[in-house]
Amino acid sequence: MTTLEKNQTPVVIDARGPRFSAAITVFVLATALVTQSLPLITFQLVVFLIGATKGPQFTPYAFLFKSLIKPRLKSEFVPEDVRPPRFAQAVGLIFATIAVAGLLSGATIVFTVATGFALAAAFLNAAFNYCLGCEVYLLLLRARR
Repeated sequence: MTTLEKNQTPVVIDARGPRFSAAITVFVLATALVTQSLPLITFQLVVFLIGATKGPQFTPYAFLFKSLIKPRLKSEFVPEDVRPPRFAQAVGLIFATIAVAGLLSGATIVFTVATGFALAAAFLNAAFNYCLGCEVYLLLLRARR
């Protein structure tokens, strides 16, 4: 860990937001998978790109959460370090990029497998609050130490 990482306070987000976003992601990816829609998988790729580069709190899904859902929630703010969900967004970006490349090249099996993996991970988060990408991030962090 560098000096900057030790002295820097991590950005904290509401942990309920990524779970809400995962539910939307499930819908988008499932629809893209069934229809083999290049526009839908490309849209999801852009969402993952924003989440991976700027942070999941800046995605369109986070905007929906903050403006429509969060004001109606009765439970308290649930803090979560942004780094694991951001890593998960980067993993989703990789799968979405592979899926787009598969569709563009005519390799629909590549599209199907890549989209299926991303869909499975999003479903785990949406349904069971289990962020697979977050868990991988934490395992890599432990292995680095």
